Amino acid sequence: MTDFYQTGVITTLHQLGKSSLERLESELHGFAKTRPIALVLPALYSEFEGPAMPGIIKELGKVNYLNEIVLALDSASESQFQRVRELMSPIPTEVKIIHNKGKRITEVYETLARNGIDVGVQGKGRSVWMMYGYVLARGRSDVIALHDCDIVTYNRELLARLCYPVANPNLDYVFCKGFYSRVSNKMNGRVTRLLVTPLVRSLQQLVGPHAFLAFLDSFRYALSGEFCMTTELARVNRIPWDWGLEVGSLAEVHRNYSPRRVCQVDIATTYEHKHQILSPDDASKGLMKMAVDICKSVFRTLASEGVVFSDGLFKSLLVTYLRHAEDTIMKYEADATINGLSFDRHEEAKAVETFTNAIAMAAQAFMESPMGTPLIPNWNRVVAAIPDILDMLKMAVEEDNK
Repeated sequence: MTDFYQTGVITTLHQLGKSSLERLESELHGFAKTRPIALVLPALYSEFEGPAMPGIIKELGKVNYLNEIVLALDSASESQFQRVRELMSPIPTEVKIIHNKGKRITEVYETLARNGIDVGVQGKGRSVWMMYGYVLARGRSDVIALHDCDIVTYNRELLARLCYPVANPNLDYVFCKGFYSRVSNKMNGRVTRLLVTPLVRSLQQLVGPHAFLAFLDSFRYALSGEFCMTTELARVNRIPWDWGLEVGSLAEVHRNYSPRRVCQVDIATTYEHKHQILSPDDASKGLMKMAVDICKSVFRTLASEGVVFSDGLFKSLLVTYLRHAEDTIMKYEADATINGLSFDRHEEAKAVETFTNAIAMAAQAFMESPMGTPLIPNWNRVVAAIPDILDMLKMAVEEDNK
């Protein structure tokens, strides 16, 4: 059993006692009559050929409270797109698939580019943004849930617990972030454990108390790919298209809403998905790229709120981070030891070295170009520039799915 302790500036919803999936789904079915729920899924075609998506499809076939499912498909040919349509067909909920490489959706992207709207390059961030747009274009749902498509331990209780805090009108939350234990025979989640938490706490030590840092430090798993929100939040939030998606999304939530309307919820006792390689010598892939993008997102957010970065501050940050991270390794080693988990001290140290280099690279990139990679504009801005863009997007997806 988990604890019931509340920490930080947001509400933590724990998994206490024996959970009742039947009760959750029954209540969600009632809530959905007045607050319809959409599920959006960013997916690669390769995930349908692995163990994750077949299991997810099977579980979604048992869910009766969703109003619609929207899946954005990347890295797929026309024949693969049709194959995914067939694979998703057993799900009783209406499913629409956005074929990101299809002709009609390509025309939508080209229209955006002609009008000066930069939506970045292919990736999860752009797919998520496009799915938000399609849900807004249909105007049929009030709540949007999102989870990754590489979860090999997927259970529909994950989705129910994720949706519940926002779908329940009596709780008054506009955003809910999922968290879970990333433990198998060892501790996973290196980027969260060894980069994000030590980095945030090092920045707090150097720049002093800061609302965004306190907000970020309140999340037990800030990099989780599972969250739920109101459609209004999806309309007004900007998001990054790179690996800074999760942190950047939290920054926008913090910017637009009070922390009292934000929560995190324990959604799974076990969670396993595909693991990224560390890639310490190549910042264009793996955890190295993820770390650089996350750090740049944190630096840009703080700078936008008045924190002044300098060469001296970044040098101090590297030293402070390294000390915090080394102390963190010792804590996790003790935690692993008492629980009989495998713990490779050398691999943990290698990860910290890689993340230290990532912070330095992100700092250099920030000093050279403080604006960095622009966020994808929110849908209010896009509609103001291209009034019929949502109609165009809706028509493109509807035609593809005939």
